[in-house]
Amino acid sequence: MTYGLDNLEEVARYILNNSTHKTFLFFGEMGVGKTTLIKALVKHLGSEDNVSSPTYALVNEYLTDDKPIYHFDFYRINSIEEVYDIGFEDYLAQDAHIIIEWLELIKPLWLEKFVKVKLSLVDVDKRKVEMSEVF
Repeated sequence: MTYGLDNLEEVARYILNNSTHKTFLFFGEMGVGKTTLIKALVKHLGSEDNVSSPTYALVNEYLTDDKPIYHFDFYRINSIEEVYDIGFEDYLAQDAHIIIEWLELIKPLWLEKFVKVKLSLVDVDKRKVEMSEVF
């Protein structure tokens, strides 16, 4: 699916309507718009919180009436131990939506069930999203 900033809500709705899992792994080059699409996704999940990249904090929590959303960004992670130190496994055990950017930088940590969302640049105004579920 190709999209622009004017139809982010439609893309977020498509991702959620075509997913059976609540864990989303986002892949794509720096600057392709992962956080921008995640903002639309979080809004569509019912949060009114301000969404920003948790690059330095590693995780941001967004509240909804239903369940929390945890947004992880592992771009600046130095070791797998840092992930365990923040209680990552405890986050995964909760009934929550989990959104993760840059998981590929810590390959020893992998998940069994998730939705892979891959973004790529088409041109300056357009992005391509590819989605697949992994069981």
